[in-house]
Amino acid sequence: MEQPTAALAALRLPVATQRRAILCVLGAGFCFAVAAALIKATAAEHLPIAEMVVFRSVLIALVMAVVLRKQGGIVGALRTKRWAGHAVRTLLGFVAMYTSYIGYVRLPLATVTSLGFAMPLFLTLLSVPLLGEKVGWRRGGAVLLGLGGVLVIVRPWRDAVADTPMDAVALVMAGVVCWAITMITIRKLGSAGEQNATIVLWYCLGSLVVSLGLALPDWVMPTARDTALLVAAGLVTAAAQLLMTNAYRTGESTLIAPFEYGAIVHAVVFGALLWGEMPDHWSLAGIAVLILAGLYIWRNEAQHMVRRSA
Repeated sequence: MEQPTAALAALRLPVATQRRAILCVLGAGFCFAVAAALIKATAAEHLPIAEMVVFRSVLIALVMAVVLRKQGGIVGALRTKRWAGHAVRTLLGFVAMYTSYIGYVRLPLATVTSLGFAMPLFLTLLSVPLLGEKVGWRRGGAVLLGLGGVLVIVRPWRDAVADTPMDAVALVMAGVVCWAITMITIRKLGSAGEQNATIVLWYCLGSLVVSLGLALPDWVMPTARDTALLVAAGLVTAAAQLLMTNAYRTGESTLIAPFEYGAIVHAVVFGALLWGEMPDHWSLAGIAVLILAGLYIWRNEAQHMVRRSA
């Protein structure tokens, strides 16, 4: 008998379940965009980035503590024998988060969000030396096409403009590469038997320690406005992560993954309405190319998963 495709497997899920999963992904993308806007609104020129990360880490850790108390306890989730893996995951994840905050402050929201979606491109490239996977010419071509889309978005060959400083773009892209390596590290931890709660909790606590170490020597007392914005950003980020987790826990990943790109639409709208950051036609073209490349890689990976399960 012929094996069912991933799409047919997805159709076997109740329609209501699929719809809820899609709505959760769309809601998570909206919340991530709201959090980015709140971070940008703190006018962080006078508030160190590390201090902003402290707020996020504290709030995420508190939310995780509440969730884990209902799922077996915090102490159990902290048990691990893979300290080195968690340390690498924490440091790389922290760099990715830190540089994204720099991007939110210094770049248009749509630009930062779009560059973040270059992560699957680097994940595909890095899976060859780090995981021993093979990348055919089709996926390799999609990666090159997506990277071309990134270049069209930022256009480093043009004269520097105030809203797209190349040093900030370089930092964000370095963070995206770290994010890709983080995904590979998480995959290795999961394959070694680590629970998702353990991976998330160690990252939350580790990023809190690192951000405190960087922030305390030059701590700036935030204003009431900044505190409110950062607390709101942390809570909205926690809500986004819970929505995304619920979506992939209950829905079919091959069905719901493309809806993550809705976050770019939200970022464009918020940037245009709040800061007048309207992407030009070249930026929109680059975003479209990046999305198409990402969708092709996603489709190729879904087909690969079906073949492995056959």
